[in-house]
Amino acid sequence: MTMNFYKPEKTVTGPAYSLWFKILASVFSISLFVYAIDITRRFPLLEYGLSVKVLLFGAAVMLVVSYYWFLRSTITIDDKGITQTWLYNRQVEWRDVRSAKMIGIPFLSWLFPPRLVVRTGNSFSTFNGGTQDILIEFAHISLAFQMHKQAGADK
Repeated sequence: MTMNFYKPEKTVTGPAYSLWFKILASVFSISLFVYAIDITRRFPLLEYGLSVKVLLFGAAVMLVVSYYWFLRSTITIDDKGITQTWLYNRQVEWRDVRSAKMIGIPFLSWLFPPRLVVRTGNSFSTFNGGTQDILIEFAHISLAFQMHKQAGADK
């Protein structure tokens, strides 16, 4: 069973995270970096075992990689489906989508905009939108799948 009925009017591309979220990620990352420098000044980390050093190094690498992709991640909605770049690209084709719904955090939508949750078979994928155009397309997608579901229920 494939639901290949939705096609966007035009291709929409933009950042996956809003400017406010990027600012928050920057403040958080810089704070963690400053805290890490403070820790290294106060504690003799070189005297700890290899496992502690590897753990701290791994945490630092994860922070840098995550921060980089928060700043660089993009989302594209086209006639093939939805693609979000990240450390690995997340892609869902329209023919695989079973349902789509927007979810958000009440009272914090200015910082954390709604996300699009897409169900494909047994899995769910979440896509972030950082611009108004992408959020509007998310609303169109969600509405189209809700109306399609309603039309199927009415039969």
